Amino acid sequence: MNIDKLLQRALNLEWLSVEEGVFLFENAPTTELMYVGNQLRQHHVPNDIVTWIIDRNSNTTNVCIANCKFCNFYRRPGHEESYITSIEEYKQKIEETFAFGGEQLLLQGGHHPDVGLQYYVDLFKELKSLYPNLKLHALGPPEIAHITKLEGSTHTEVLAALQEAGLDSLPGAGAEILNDRVRRLISKGKCSGREWLDVMRAAHQLNMTTSATMMFGHIETNRERMEHFVDLRQVQSEKPDDAKGFIAFIPWPFQDEDTILKKLKRARNTCTGDEYLRMIAMSRIMLPNVTNIQASWLTVGKPTAQLCLHAGANDFGSIMIEENVVSAAGAAFRFTANGIQEAIREAGFKPQLRDQQYGYRALPKDIKQQELDKTTMIVD
Repeated sequence: MNIDKLLQRALNLEWLSVEEGVFLFENAPTTELMYVGNQLRQHHVPNDIVTWIIDRNSNTTNVCIANCKFCNFYRRPGHEESYITSIEEYKQKIEETFAFGGEQLLLQGGHHPDVGLQYYVDLFKELKSLYPNLKLHALGPPEIAHITKLEGSTHTEVLAALQEAGLDSLPGAGAEILNDRVRRLISKGKCSGREWLDVMRAAHQLNMTTSATMMFGHIETNRERMEHFVDLRQVQSEKPDDAKGFIAFIPWPFQDEDTILKKLKRARNTCTGDEYLRMIAMSRIMLPNVTNIQASWLTVGKPTAQLCLHAGANDFGSIMIEENVVSAAGAAFRFTANGIQEAIREAGFKPQLRDQQYGYRALPKDIKQQELDKTTMIVD
C-alpha cells in the first residue's frame, strides 16, 4: 500500500477499507494525517467556527446489571448507594441548566432490571409538560436494547414510544468498541455490537438524530478500531435521505482510574496526545459521511483538544455542568463557558454556541456565569 495514494483517496471522499485504515494509522506521519483530517473538516464544515454546547449530563439511575469492567459509576440492585433520580431533583437540575444558558438534558443511566418503557415514557412526558422548551438527548442503544428485552418488544416500537413522549435525539453511548470479542471481555452485559447498530438503524428510520462514539485504548486492536469506523459508516449510508442519522462522532480514550480492567491488569490508559490526534484524523478519513467530529477535552485536556481542531475536529463539546460516569474513572478536566470560548480562540478559531442539531445559538445575555464558575473548574 502507498500512503500518499491512500490519503489522496481519502481527500476524494472515497471509502477506505479496514486494512487500508490500519495501514494509514500505523504508518502515516501524524502531520500528514492531521493535514488530511483538517482538509476534510474544511470540506464538511468550511469555516473557522468551532461549535460548543451548554448542557447537563444527568443520570436516571446508577443501578445497573451490565457489570462493565471499565465503569466505576454503577451500583448493583439493592446497594446502599443506589438511586433513582426524583422529579424534584430533575426540576432543580433543569432549572439550574436553564439559568446557566443551557437548554438540553443529556439523560442516561444504568440497566435497571425493574425500570421499563412505561417509566421512561411517563418521565419524558412529565419533564416536557413542566419544561416545554427542554431538549431531551437521552438514553442510548444499550439502554434501548435493555428496555426492548424487558418489554419483549422491538427497537422501533420502544423508540417510537419514547419519541412520542418527548425524546428529541439519541446519544451514541455504549458503543465502546463494536467488535463482540472486545464487548464480551469489557461489557458482557451490554447489547452486542450488531444490536447497537440495529438500534441506530431503527432510530434513523424514525428520523431521529443520533450521535456515535468510540471508547478506545483498552484491549482492542487497531483493526477493531477500523472495523468500528466501517460499521458506523455503513449504518450512516443506510439512513433515509431526509434523515440526519449520525450527526456527530466523538472518540475518547479509556479512563482507567480504579476500574476493574486496571485492577486485573488487563488494560491501562496509555493513550498519548499524539495517538489521540491520529484517531481524530482517522475519524475524518474513515467517516466521510459524518459531518461533525468532536474533540473530547474532558478526557484529553485543553492543549491536546486544541490541536485536534487542526486535525479534523470542528466541535469542542459541552462545558458539562454535570458529568458523573467518565469522571468516576479519572477524567478530571472542566471548562466554564468563558473558558471553553477562550480555548477555542487560542487555537485560532471562532467559538459558536450550538444546539444538539448543530444549529447556532446566541449566547444568552442573562447567563449566570458567576454561578457557573463555582460549579466547574477551568482547564489549565
